Amino acid sequence: MDERRNPIQRLAHQLSRLPGIGEKTASRLAFHIIKMPEAYVRDLAQALLDVKTQVRHCSRCCNLTAVDPCVLCSDTRRRNDLLCVVERPSDIVAIERGRDFRGRYHVLHGALSPLDGIGPNDLKIPELLRRLADDAVKEVIMATDPDVEGDATALYLARLIRPLGIKVTRLAHGIPVGSELEYVDHATIQKALDNRREL
Repeated sequence: MDERRNPIQRLAHQLSRLPGIGEKTASRLAFHIIKMPEAYVRDLAQALLDVKTQVRHCSRCCNLTAVDPCVLCSDTRRRNDLLCVVERPSDIVAIERGRDFRGRYHVLHGALSPLDGIGPNDLKIPELLRRLADDAVKEVIMATDPDVEGDATALYLARLIRPLGIKVTRLAHGIPVGSELEYVDHATIQKALDNRREL
């Protein structure tokens, strides 16, 4: 059957292009959408269009936002002297879930990865450095992923930031709370040992 002529297959194909959605899940979602009230489907379609036309980068932190500056940058209760650097906007969502961090953010939109052709000019590093020159930041927390690319990005940025007289820290890595040592991999145990602190 020609996919272009069958709207169900076309919808399932488009849904299967989303990350984490396989063919079976895409097919189930397509049939679920068919059963939904038309008003909900129209709202869903409009939400998809709105996110593409209204969302842009915040001029300060490079987070995704519909207003500029974003809600976090506009919040006067947040600390201006503490800046957390993350790879993705979704990382901010994860940190904010804890409701403990009250500083500011900067989103790089990726990590250094020479093998993938991603260098410093492909990230929001110039925007970060301009911000550090203008703002009264005293500490930058590197909250990049604990992998090769994240570590390389954190080290690269630390070399650029330290000469500015700004303290650079890295999120600690180690054993998750509530886990059992026998099930934790060697690399995680090593990171936990390296990042141990005095009681």
